[in-house]
Amino acid sequence: MDNNCKSTKSVALTKLIKEFNLSIIYEPPGLDSVMITRPEVNRPGLPLAGFFDYFDPERIHIIGRVEAIYLAKCTPQERRDKLHEFMKRKPVCIITARNIGPYPEMIEFAEEFKIPLLKTSVSTNSFISSVISSLNVHLAPTITRHGVLVEVYGEGILITGDSGIGKSETAIELIKRGHRLIADDAVEISKVSEKTLVGRAPEIIRHYMELRGIGIIDIRRIFGVGAVKETEKIQLVINFEPWIEGKIYDRLGIETEYVDILGIKVPSINVPVRPGRNLAVIMEIAAMNSRLKKMGYNTAEEFNKKLEEIYKQP
Repeated sequence: MDNNCKSTKSVALTKLIKEFNLSIIYEPPGLDSVMITRPEVNRPGLPLAGFFDYFDPERIHIIGRVEAIYLAKCTPQERRDKLHEFMKRKPVCIITARNIGPYPEMIEFAEEFKIPLLKTSVSTNSFISSVISSLNVHLAPTITRHGVLVEVYGEGILITGDSGIGKSETAIELIKRGHRLIADDAVEISKVSEKTLVGRAPEIIRHYMELRGIGIIDIRRIFGVGAVKETEKIQLVINFEPWIEGKIYDRLGIETEYVDILGIKVPSINVPVRPGRNLAVIMEIAAMNSRLKKMGYNTAEEFNKKLEEIYKQP
């Protein structure tokens, strides 16, 4: 059911320039084709001091107050030599923070080696934190899964199951009850951190839903902008499966099951489907129960403790 992870992802430097309102000091030819492929950034203190053993030209390099003061204390010739050694390795991009004006040598070498030279007024640490967070989202490992992603009481729930089992119909009922749709049929799932998965719809089907017998409908136009959401964390997976007579289903929920998505274990529930079951209400209860567990209250464990106390009584 999973598509393969995208082997390489990239984000255009021009997109970051617009996102962070960066000033362009030097724009090399073909700036539109410059792509960022690494989520890490560097402060080039060690390279400016002459240490290049682990230099990565694919990272964005950010010059802050410390690097600027270090260069200011160098003689003009030392500064020129250090900047030349650093910039001849052609980092993908150099950004100065705190509105630090680059030295003329930086502009000269940026032109010589065709390196984008940019500037921001934001403090160095704040900018680094923001740009790493943005890059982690843009460059996150991503897979596409068949399913429906909805937000129910603030919980991101991924509904999975065979085609035609009722995932979209359940999502429609949830939307009518005030919850929100993120994606129908195909869900793009990105691992934005070691603990967080974020789901979204592919752009071409965003806000659309397919209902057998009716066709494609536009959720945003029918139910309003409050009925849709661009992205949501995936906090629970509910798998719909056909009801099988005689099969023993979990009736207490003491054991928590998990499903592995991109190396992250997400709590999972199997819900048997048969005529007469109100799946939308079941989804709402599952969402509220999930929130209770996060708050430290597990209903099944509490109930089991009460049973054990009763059986212990003489």
